[in-house]
Amino acid sequence: MTVKDLKKEIKLAIEDAPESVLEDILNFLKKSNKIPEGKIDLNKHLSQIMIEDNSLLQKLAK
Repeated sequence: MTVKDLKKEIKLAIEDAPESVLEDILNFLKKSNKIPEGKIDLNKHLSQIMIEDNSLLQKLAK
């Protein structure tokens, strides 16, 4: 998939996302842009947790 295709898919996914998660998505994207490339894998793991078990992420945040 090209970068253009990925951006298009991201836009579509955001359009379909419930309002309750839009702020979380925005914060996640902003933080992702600031992460050095060496730490990208950690970011991927955290995003997987967000997708699979948001309640676990909430507990970890506390």
